[in-house]
Amino acid sequence: MSPGEPAGPARCVDRHRGFGAEGFHGGSRERQGVGMGGWGRKRGLRWAAAAGAVAAVAACGPADTGAAVRPSATRAHGTSVASGGACVFVKPDGARKFGHVGWGFRITGTDRWVYGAVENPSNALYTPPGGDIGAWHAEGTYARMLGDLSRDALPQALGFARAGGTPIPGKSTHPYSRYRCTDSSTSDVNSARAMIRTVEKRGFLVGVDPETGDLGSRDCLDATYDVLRAYRTRHLTPAYPTEIPNMWVETLVLWSDNVLKPR
Repeated sequence: MSPGEPAGPARCVDRHRGFGAEGFHGGSRERQGVGMGGWGRKRGLRWAAAAGAVAAVAACGPADTGAAVRPSATRAHGTSVASGGACVFVKPDGARKFGHVGWGFRITGTDRWVYGAVENPSNALYTPPGGDIGAWHAEGTYARMLGDLSRDALPQALGFARAGGTPIPGKSTHPYSRYRCTDSSTSDVNSARAMIRTVEKRGFLVGVDPETGDLGSRDCLDATYDVLRAYRTRHLTPAYPTEIPNMWVETLVLWSDNVLKPR
């Protein structure tokens, strides 16, 4: 199925939106300052709600969900000849059913995609910067990307150690089984690649940072959001610190919504 392919009726979680490609200035979710009072209050509520769930989250069938509107002026895989594109891959049952996500973005104007994730194979709530967080990335065609992720994209198992990611032994119990994609009239492949290098080195965090005492996150959702934000993805909904991945995925308005089957 293609990024622009419709898959069902629209549904989303109530939250503020509109911090898309034009709002990107770099940095991770936990370090972004927000001047809008409404967003600040909403973030506070998210943090309070998430605090009770942090102890249960040690890692980072699809529901009947998803706004899926076909973008205009599309060709192969739902993207225009000169446009960019982005995808979010989902393990709905990952992280004790809080969900786990990975990312993909199109090398503008081609059928080549860069994709990856932070898998956190240790299931630790905190790994210091430079530690092994199961971060990996690879590059291939759109079909190759879907095929790799549908078989659970573990670099060692798929021979991707050469791609620059961290080899991850074994096989995940919860495979990627859902993906949401969108066209993007704006794209910045170089910035997205730079962000990949950043997220692969900055460690992992869900909850209170033992170094600073601050509540924050550097998890699979942070990695996905920060890479796609660096790419300048259109229609990318803000992701708040400590937000639950499965909830955030439902807020991706104008993204296709499809089941990912092994291929």
